Amino acid sequence: MKQPLVSLLALGLLALPGVAAERDFTRLGKDLTPIGAERAGNADGTIPAWEGGLTQPPAGWTPQQGYVDPFPADKPRFTITAQNVAEHAARLTPGMQAMLKQYPQHYRMHVYPTRRTAALPQEVTDRVAAQAGKVRLQGFGLQDLGGSTTPFPIPQNGLEAIWNHLVRYVGGGTTRTGHSFPVRSNGDYFKIGFHSKRIYAQNVEGAEPNRLFYALGYFTEPATLRGTIFLVHEPVDQVAEQRSAWIYNAGARRVRRAPDLAYDGVNDGSEGMVVTDQVDGYNGAPDRFEWKLVGKREMYIPYNNYKLSDKSLKYKDIVGKHTLNADLVRYELHRVWVVEGTLKSGQRHVYGRRTFYLDEDSWSVVAEDAYDTRGGLWRVALLGMIQYYDVLVPWYRFGAVHDLTSGGYIAGGLDNEIKEAVQFNVKGRVTDFQPDALRRRGGTL
Repeated sequence: MKQPLVSLLALGLLALPGVAAERDFTRLGKDLTPIGAERAGNADGTIPAWEGGLTQPPAGWTPQQGYVDPFPADKPRFTITAQNVAEHAARLTPGMQAMLKQYPQHYRMHVYPTRRTAALPQEVTDRVAAQAGKVRLQGFGLQDLGGSTTPFPIPQNGLEAIWNHLVRYVGGGTTRTGHSFPVRSNGDYFKIGFHSKRIYAQNVEGAEPNRLFYALGYFTEPATLRGTIFLVHEPVDQVAEQRSAWIYNAGARRVRRAPDLAYDGVNDGSEGMVVTDQVDGYNGAPDRFEWKLVGKREMYIPYNNYKLSDKSLKYKDIVGKHTLNADLVRYELHRVWVVEGTLKSGQRHVYGRRTFYLDEDSWSVVAEDAYDTRGGLWRVALLGMIQYYDVLVPWYRFGAVHDLTSGGYIAGGLDNEIKEAVQFNVKGRVTDFQPDALRRRGGTL
Protein backbone atom coordinates (compact mmCIF):
# COMPACT_ATOMS: atom_id res chain seq x y z
CA MET A 1 0.00 0.00 0.00
CA LYS A 2 1.75 3.10 -1.24
CA GLN A 3 1.51 6.24 0.86
CA PRO A 4 1.55 9.73 -0.64
CA LEU A 5 4.48 11.95 0.21
CA VAL A 6 3.69 14.23 3.12
CA SER A 7 4.78 17.84 2.87
CA LEU A 8 7.14 19.35 5.39
CA LEU A 9 4.33 21.62 6.54
CA ALA A 10 2.00 18.71 7.21
CA LEU A 11 4.73 16.89 9.10
CA GLY A 12 5.01 19.79 11.50
CA LEU A 13 8.80 19.73 11.23
CA LEU A 14 10.73 22.00 13.53
CA ALA A 15 14.02 23.75 12.84
CA LEU A 16 17.20 21.72 12.91
CA PRO A 17 19.31 23.11 15.77
CA GLY A 18 22.97 23.13 14.98
CA VAL A 19 22.73 22.33 11.27
CA ALA A 20 24.94 24.45 9.05
CA ALA A 21 26.46 26.02 12.14
CA GLU A 22 29.11 25.27 14.71
CA ARG A 23 27.91 22.97 17.48
CA ASP A 24 27.96 24.61 20.89
CA PHE A 25 28.38 21.75 23.34
CA THR A 26 28.31 24.13 26.29
CA ARG A 27 24.52 24.03 25.82
CA LEU A 28 24.43 20.48 27.22
CA GLY A 29 22.90 20.53 30.67
CA LYS A 30 21.64 24.08 30.09
CA ASP A 31 19.03 24.80 27.41
CA LEU A 32 19.65 21.24 26.18
CA THR A 33 19.43 18.17 28.38
CA PRO A 34 22.70 16.34 29.11
CA ILE A 35 22.20 14.20 25.96
CA GLY A 36 20.94 16.93 23.63
CA ALA A 37 17.15 17.15 23.88
CA GLU A 38 15.43 20.51 24.18
CA ARG A 39 14.96 21.13 27.88
CA ALA A 40 12.06 23.55 27.35
CA GLY A 41 8.52 22.49 26.66
CA ASN A 42 6.59 23.47 23.56
CA ALA A 43 4.70 26.71 23.01
CA ASP A 44 1.24 25.52 24.10
CA GLY A 45 2.47 23.51 27.09
CA THR A 46 1.35 20.12 25.78
CA ILE A 47 5.00 19.03 26.00
CA PRO A 48 6.38 20.06 29.40
CA ALA A 49 9.92 21.07 30.19
CA TRP A 50 12.37 18.29 31.09
CA GLU A 51 13.05 18.52 34.82
CA GLY A 52 15.44 15.63 35.34
CA GLY A 53 13.17 12.70 34.51
CA LEU A 54 11.83 9.94 36.75
CA THR A 55 14.64 8.90 39.09
CA GLN A 56 12.83 7.19 41.98
CA PRO A 57 10.49 4.18 42.16
CA PRO A 58 6.98 4.65 43.58
CA ALA A 59 6.78 4.50 47.38
CA GLY A 60 6.95 0.96 48.71
CA TRP A 61 8.00 -0.52 45.38
CA THR A 62 9.92 -3.81 45.22
CA PRO A 63 11.48 -5.42 42.12
CA GLN A 64 9.24 -8.48 42.53
CA GLN A 65 6.25 -6.30 41.61
CA GLY A 66 7.59 -5.56 38.15
CA TYR A 67 7.59 -1.96 36.94
CA VAL A 68 4.32 -0.66 38.33
CA ASP A 69 2.68 2.43 36.93
CA PRO A 70 3.94 5.56 38.73
CA PHE A 71 1.03 7.55 37.23
CA PRO A 72 -2.05 5.43 38.01
CA ALA A 73 -4.37 8.45 38.20
CA ASP A 74 -3.58 9.68 34.67
CA LYS A 75 -6.52 9.62 32.25
CA PRO A 76 -6.45 9.94 28.43
CA ARG A 77 -6.79 13.46 27.08
CA PHE A 78 -8.48 12.08 23.96
CA THR A 79 -8.52 9.05 21.67
CA ILE A 80 -7.51 8.97 18.01
CA THR A 81 -9.57 6.64 15.83
CA ALA A 82 -10.24 6.03 12.16
CA GLN A 83 -13.03 8.61 12.41
CA ASN A 84 -10.85 11.54 13.56
CA VAL A 85 -7.48 10.58 12.07
CA ALA A 86 -7.49 13.57 9.70
CA GLU A 87 -7.77 15.95 12.65
CA HIS A 88 -4.53 14.58 14.14
CA ALA A 89 -2.63 13.61 10.99
CA ALA A 90 0.13 16.21 11.43
CA ARG A 91 1.26 14.41 14.59
CA LEU A 92 0.99 10.85 13.27
CA THR A 93 3.38 8.82 11.17
CA PRO A 94 2.11 7.53 7.81
CA GLY A 95 2.23 4.08 9.38
CA MET A 96 -0.04 5.06 12.27
CA GLN A 97 -2.48 6.63 9.83
CA ALA A 98 -2.47 3.50 7.68
CA MET A 99 -3.15 1.28 10.71
CA LEU A 100 -6.02 3.46 11.89
CA LYS A 101 -7.62 3.17 8.46
CA GLN A 102 -6.85 -0.52 7.89
CA TYR A 103 -7.81 -1.75 11.36
CA PRO A 104 -10.57 0.64 12.52
CA GLN A 105 -12.05 -1.91 14.94
CA HIS A 106 -8.75 -2.80 16.59
CA TYR A 107 -6.22 0.04 16.43
CA ARG A 108 -6.83 3.29 18.27
CA MET A 109 -4.57 5.61 20.20
CA HIS A 110 -5.32 6.79 23.74
CA VAL A 111 -3.32 9.99 24.20
CA TYR A 112 -2.32 10.78 27.79
CA PRO A 113 -0.62 13.83 29.35
CA THR A 114 3.04 13.96 28.41
CA ARG A 115 5.55 13.01 31.07
CA ARG A 116 9.24 13.36 30.22
CA THR A 117 10.48 10.52 32.40
CA ALA A 118 13.78 9.66 30.65
CA ALA A 119 16.83 9.98 32.92
CA LEU A 120 20.36 8.53 32.93
CA PRO A 121 22.99 8.09 35.65
CA GLN A 122 25.27 11.06 36.28
CA GLU A 123 28.41 9.14 35.30
CA VAL A 124 26.83 8.32 31.95
CA THR A 125 25.94 11.91 31.11
CA ASP A 126 29.33 13.12 32.36
CA ARG A 127 30.97 10.84 29.81
CA VAL A 128 28.72 12.22 27.06
CA ALA A 129 29.83 15.76 27.92
CA ALA A 130 33.50 14.76 28.12
CA GLN A 131 33.44 13.18 24.65
CA ALA A 132 31.21 15.70 22.90
CA GLY A 133 33.04 16.96 19.84
CA LYS A 134 35.69 14.23 20.02
CA VAL A 135 33.77 11.33 18.49
CA ARG A 136 33.91 11.22 14.71
CA LEU A 137 32.56 9.38 11.73
CA GLN A 138 34.82 7.68 9.21
CA GLY A 139 32.62 6.60 6.36
CA PHE A 140 29.66 4.90 8.01
CA GLY A 141 31.75 3.79 11.02
CA LEU A 142 32.33 5.32 14.42
CA GLN A 143 35.70 6.22 15.90
CA ASP A 144 36.95 7.66 19.20
CA LEU A 145 33.74 6.79 21.04
CA GLY A 146 35.57 6.88 24.36
CA GLY A 147 32.71 5.31 26.31
CA SER A 148 30.11 7.89 25.27
CA THR A 149 26.54 6.66 24.87
CA THR A 150 25.47 9.73 22.89
CA PRO A 151 28.31 10.40 20.47
CA PHE A 152 26.51 13.24 18.67
CA PRO A 153 24.23 15.08 21.14
CA ILE A 154 23.78 17.85 18.57
CA PRO A 155 23.48 15.81 15.34
CA GLN A 156 24.07 17.38 11.96
CA ASN A 157 23.14 14.46 9.72
CA GLY A 158 21.07 11.31 9.73
CA LEU A 159 23.97 8.92 10.27
CA GLU A 160 24.96 10.73 13.45
CA ALA A 161 21.41 10.46 14.78
CA ILE A 162 21.27 6.72 13.96
CA TRP A 163 24.55 6.16 15.79
CA ASN A 164 23.08 7.87 18.85
CA HIS A 165 20.43 5.16 18.86
CA LEU A 166 22.87 2.34 18.20
CA VAL A 167 25.11 3.12 21.19
CA ARG A 168 22.54 4.67 23.57
CA TYR A 169 22.67 3.75 27.24
CA VAL A 170 20.56 0.71 28.14
CA GLY A 171 22.06 -0.24 31.47
CA GLY A 172 25.61 -1.40 30.71
CA GLY A 173 24.62 -5.06 30.73
CA THR A 174 21.21 -6.74 30.74
CA THR A 175 19.81 -10.20 31.22
CA ARG A 176 16.16 -10.83 30.47
CA THR A 177 13.67 -13.51 29.53
CA GLY A 178 10.67 -12.50 27.47
CA HIS A 179 7.87 -13.78 25.32
CA SER A 180 6.95 -12.82 21.78
CA PHE A 181 3.83 -13.62 19.82
CA PRO A 182 3.54 -13.96 16.05
CA VAL A 183 -0.12 -13.20 15.34
CA ARG A 184 -1.78 -14.21 12.08
CA SER A 185 -4.39 -12.08 10.35
CA ASN A 186 -7.23 -14.18 11.79
CA GLY A 187 -5.99 -13.52 15.33
CA ASP A 188 -4.42 -16.93 15.95
CA TYR A 189 -1.04 -16.77 17.69
CA PHE A 190 1.57 -18.84 19.44
CA LYS A 191 4.15 -18.08 22.13
CA ILE A 192 7.91 -17.94 21.78
CA GLY A 193 10.25 -17.68 24.75
CA PHE A 194 13.71 -16.16 24.47
CA HIS A 195 16.45 -15.52 27.03
CA SER A 196 19.06 -12.90 26.19
CA LYS A 197 22.20 -11.45 27.70
CA ARG A 198 23.79 -8.33 26.24
CA ILE A 199 26.79 -6.85 28.01
CA TYR A 200 28.64 -3.76 26.86
CA ALA A 201 32.42 -3.85 26.66
CA GLN A 202 32.99 -1.71 29.75
CA ASN A 203 31.25 -4.42 31.81
CA VAL A 204 33.15 -7.34 30.25
CA GLU A 205 36.39 -8.57 31.79
CA GLY A 206 38.97 -9.09 29.05
CA ALA A 207 36.93 -7.29 26.37
CA GLU A 208 38.68 -7.16 23.01
CA PRO A 209 39.58 -3.88 21.26
CA ASN A 210 36.91 -2.23 19.12
CA ARG A 211 34.08 -4.00 20.90
CA LEU A 212 30.74 -2.32 21.61
CA PHE A 213 28.96 -5.28 23.22
CA TYR A 214 28.70 -9.05 23.44
CA ALA A 215 25.32 -10.77 23.18
CA LEU A 216 24.15 -14.34 23.71
CA GLY A 217 20.58 -15.56 23.45
CA TYR A 218 18.60 -18.76 23.19
CA PHE A 219 15.02 -19.93 22.77
CA THR A 220 13.26 -21.38 25.80
CA GLU A 221 10.12 -22.42 23.90
CA PRO A 222 8.55 -23.88 21.79
CA ALA A 223 10.26 -27.27 21.55
CA THR A 224 10.94 -26.79 17.83
CA LEU A 225 13.21 -23.81 18.58
CA ARG A 226 14.58 -24.73 21.99
CA GLY A 227 18.29 -25.45 21.85
CA THR A 228 19.05 -22.83 19.19
CA ILE A 229 21.62 -20.35 20.54
CA PHE A 230 22.97 -17.14 19.03
CA LEU A 231 26.22 -15.32 19.78
CA VAL A 232 27.18 -11.84 18.58
CA HIS A 233 30.36 -9.77 18.92
CA GLU A 234 29.40 -6.21 17.95
CA PRO A 235 32.20 -3.82 16.91
CA VAL A 236 32.28 -0.06 17.43
CA ASP A 237 34.13 0.85 14.24
CA GLN A 238 32.18 -1.20 11.70
CA VAL A 239 34.41 -0.08 8.85
CA ALA A 240 37.43 -1.76 10.42
CA GLU A 241 35.53 -4.88 11.48
CA GLN A 242 32.19 -6.46 10.64
CA ARG A 243 29.84 -8.05 13.15
CA SER A 244 30.88 -11.57 14.13
CA ALA A 245 28.01 -13.99 14.75
CA TRP A 246 27.60 -17.69 15.42
CA ILE A 247 24.68 -20.06 15.86
CA TYR A 248 24.42 -23.39 17.67
CA ASN A 249 21.79 -25.81 16.46
CA ALA A 250 20.77 -28.53 18.91
CA GLY A 251 19.82 -30.95 16.12
CA ALA A 252 23.17 -30.69 14.35
CA ARG A 253 25.06 -30.25 17.64
CA ARG A 254 27.55 -27.91 16.09
CA VAL A 255 28.46 -24.24 16.03
CA ARG A 256 28.62 -22.44 12.72
CA ARG A 257 29.24 -18.91 11.58
CA ALA A 258 26.04 -16.95 10.96
CA PRO A 259 26.71 -14.18 8.43
CA ASP A 260 22.96 -13.84 7.86
CA LEU A 261 22.45 -12.72 11.48
CA ALA A 262 22.48 -9.13 10.24
CA TYR A 263 20.69 -6.71 7.93
CA ASP A 264 17.57 -8.31 6.40
CA GLY A 265 18.15 -11.87 7.57
CA VAL A 266 14.74 -13.16 8.70
CA ASN A 267 14.46 -13.79 12.43
CA ASP A 268 13.66 -17.33 13.53
CA GLY A 269 10.21 -17.58 15.06
CA SER A 270 8.95 -14.34 13.54
CA GLU A 271 6.80 -15.90 10.79
CA GLY A 272 8.92 -13.82 8.40
CA MET A 273 7.65 -10.50 9.78
CA VAL A 274 10.88 -9.23 11.36
CA VAL A 275 14.37 -8.91 9.92
CA THR A 276 17.48 -8.91 12.09
CA ASP A 277 18.23 -5.20 11.96
CA GLN A 278 14.77 -4.35 13.34
CA VAL A 279 15.57 -5.90 16.71
CA ASP A 280 15.92 -3.25 19.45
CA GLY A 281 14.42 -0.65 17.12
CA TYR A 282 17.41 -0.79 14.80
CA ASN A 283 20.80 -2.48 15.12
CA GLY A 284 23.94 -3.31 13.18
CA ALA A 285 26.04 -1.65 10.54
CA PRO A 286 24.25 1.30 8.88
CA ASP A 287 26.19 1.03 5.62
CA ARG A 288 23.42 -0.15 3.26
CA PHE A 289 21.36 3.04 3.50
CA GLU A 290 21.83 6.72 2.79
CA TRP A 291 20.67 8.56 5.89
CA LYS A 292 18.89 11.91 5.85
CA LEU A 293 18.12 13.95 8.95
CA VAL A 294 14.70 15.26 7.97
CA GLY A 295 14.12 17.31 11.10
CA LYS A 296 12.47 17.30 14.49
CA ARG A 297 8.76 16.78 14.91
CA GLU A 298 6.10 16.75 17.59
CA MET A 299 4.41 13.37 17.39
CA TYR A 300 2.23 10.98 19.37
CA ILE A 301 4.37 8.00 20.34
CA PRO A 302 3.98 5.01 22.71
CA TYR A 303 5.47 6.22 25.98
CA ASN A 304 5.34 5.35 29.68
CA ASN A 305 3.69 2.04 28.88
CA TYR A 306 3.62 0.80 32.45
CA LYS A 307 0.18 -0.77 32.03
CA LEU A 308 1.86 -3.46 29.95
CA SER A 309 4.13 -4.27 32.91
CA ASP A 310 1.20 -5.34 35.07
CA LYS A 311 2.00 -8.86 36.30
CA SER A 312 -1.68 -9.56 36.89
CA LEU A 313 -2.33 -9.41 33.14
CA LYS A 314 -2.45 -12.59 31.12
CA TYR A 315 -1.17 -12.65 27.58
CA LYS A 316 -4.67 -13.33 26.29
CA ASP A 317 -5.61 -9.91 27.71
CA ILE A 318 -2.78 -8.22 25.79
CA VAL A 319 -2.43 -9.93 22.41
CA GLY A 320 -5.25 -8.85 20.14
CA LYS A 321 -6.17 -9.24 16.50
CA HIS A 322 -4.01 -7.09 14.16
CA THR A 323 -2.36 -5.28 17.11
CA LEU A 324 -2.01 -5.23 20.91
CA ASN A 325 -5.02 -4.44 23.09
CA ALA A 326 -5.32 -0.70 22.44
CA ASP A 327 -6.67 -0.01 25.93
CA LEU A 328 -3.31 -1.04 27.42
CA VAL A 329 -1.09 1.14 25.20
CA ARG A 330 -0.36 4.70 26.27
CA TYR A 331 0.55 7.42 23.74
CA GLU A 332 1.98 10.83 24.57
CA LEU A 333 3.06 13.89 22.60
CA HIS A 334 6.87 14.08 22.40
CA ARG A 335 9.47 15.59 20.10
CA VAL A 336 11.22 13.08 17.88
CA TRP A 337 14.02 13.22 15.36
CA VAL A 338 12.88 12.02 11.93
CA VAL A 339 15.57 10.08 10.05
CA GLU A 340 15.03 8.64 6.60
CA GLY A 341 17.11 5.79 5.21
CA THR A 342 17.13 5.09 1.47
CA LEU A 343 18.71 1.92 0.15
CA LYS A 344 21.97 2.67 -1.64
CA SER A 345 22.39 1.78 -5.28
CA GLY A 346 23.88 -1.69 -5.62
CA GLN A 347 23.02 -2.69 -2.03
CA ARG A 348 20.50 -5.39 -1.09
CA HIS A 349 17.76 -5.18 1.51
CA VAL A 350 14.07 -6.09 1.60
CA TYR A 351 13.28 -2.48 2.55
CA GLY A 352 13.89 0.14 -0.11
CA ARG A 353 13.20 3.00 2.26
CA ARG A 354 12.57 3.31 5.98
CA THR A 355 11.71 6.22 8.21
CA PHE A 356 12.77 6.10 11.85
CA TYR A 357 11.41 8.28 14.64
CA LEU A 358 13.83 8.76 17.55
CA ASP A 359 12.69 9.97 20.97
CA GLU A 360 14.69 13.14 21.70
CA ASP A 361 14.99 12.33 25.42
CA SER A 362 16.56 8.87 25.02
CA TRP A 363 17.62 8.53 21.36
CA SER A 364 15.55 5.33 21.14
CA VAL A 365 13.72 4.45 17.94
CA VAL A 366 10.05 4.57 18.93
CA ALA A 367 8.50 3.99 15.50
CA GLU A 368 9.53 2.86 12.03
CA ASP A 369 7.74 2.97 8.70
CA ALA A 370 9.35 0.40 6.38
CA TYR A 371 8.69 0.55 2.63
CA ASP A 372 9.25 -2.19 0.06
CA THR A 373 11.56 -1.71 -2.90
CA ARG A 374 8.62 -0.48 -5.01
CA GLY A 375 7.87 2.31 -2.57
CA GLY A 376 4.81 0.83 -0.86
CA LEU A 377 4.37 1.06 2.90
CA TRP A 378 4.85 -2.51 4.08
CA ARG A 379 5.56 -2.74 7.80
CA VAL A 380 4.90 -0.45 10.74
CA ALA A 381 6.93 -0.84 13.93
CA LEU A 382 5.89 0.67 17.26
CA LEU A 383 8.16 0.48 20.32
CA GLY A 384 6.75 1.53 23.67
CA MET A 385 9.06 3.17 26.21
CA ILE A 386 9.19 3.13 29.98
CA GLN A 387 11.71 4.52 32.43
CA TYR A 388 13.23 1.69 34.49
CA TYR A 389 13.21 3.99 37.47
CA ASP A 390 15.34 2.01 39.89
CA VAL A 391 18.34 1.88 37.54
CA LEU A 392 17.81 5.07 35.47
CA VAL A 393 17.42 3.32 32.12
CA PRO A 394 14.90 4.50 29.49
CA TRP A 395 14.16 1.42 27.37
CA TYR A 396 11.42 -0.57 25.72
CA ARG A 397 8.41 -2.14 27.40
CA PHE A 398 7.23 -3.73 24.14
CA GLY A 399 7.95 -3.84 20.44
CA ALA A 400 5.46 -4.66 17.69
CA VAL A 401 5.99 -4.96 13.94
CA HIS A 402 2.80 -4.89 11.86
CA ASP A 403 2.74 -6.33 8.35
CA LEU A 404 0.13 -4.35 6.43
CA THR A 405 0.22 -6.76 3.51
CA SER A 406 -0.56 -9.95 5.43
CA GLY A 407 -2.58 -8.36 8.23
CA GLY A 408 -0.45 -10.12 10.84
CA TYR A 409 1.99 -8.73 13.38
CA ILE A 410 4.52 -9.83 15.95
CA ALA A 411 4.74 -8.43 19.46
CA GLY A 412 7.76 -8.94 21.68
CA GLY A 413 9.38 -7.93 24.95
CA LEU A 414 6.45 -9.07 27.11
CA ASP A 415 7.12 -10.73 30.46
CA ASN A 416 3.79 -10.57 32.29
CA GLU A 417 3.75 -14.32 32.92
CA ILE A 418 7.45 -14.51 33.85
CA LYS A 419 8.53 -14.24 37.49
CA GLU A 420 12.18 -13.32 36.87
CA ALA A 421 12.79 -9.58 36.59
CA VAL A 422 15.07 -8.03 33.97
CA GLN A 423 18.55 -7.46 35.41
CA PHE A 424 20.65 -4.38 34.67
CA ASN A 425 24.31 -3.52 35.23
CA VAL A 426 25.21 -7.15 34.57
CA LYS A 427 28.90 -7.95 34.22
CA GLY A 428 30.64 -10.83 32.45
CA ARG A 429 33.86 -12.25 31.08
CA VAL A 430 34.90 -12.45 27.48
CA THR A 431 35.28 -16.23 27.87
CA ASP A 432 31.52 -16.43 28.39
CA PHE A 433 31.02 -15.13 24.86
CA GLN A 434 33.17 -17.45 22.79
CA PRO A 435 31.94 -20.11 20.31
CA ASP A 436 33.01 -22.90 22.67
CA ALA A 437 30.63 -21.48 25.25
CA LEU A 438 27.75 -22.19 22.85
CA ARG A 439 28.56 -25.88 22.84
CA ARG A 440 28.67 -25.95 26.62
CA ARG A 441 25.44 -24.03 26.89
CA GLY A 442 23.77 -26.19 24.27
CA GLY A 443 24.33 -29.31 26.34
CA THR A 444 22.29 -27.84 29.22
CA LEU A 445 19.20 -26.73 27.33
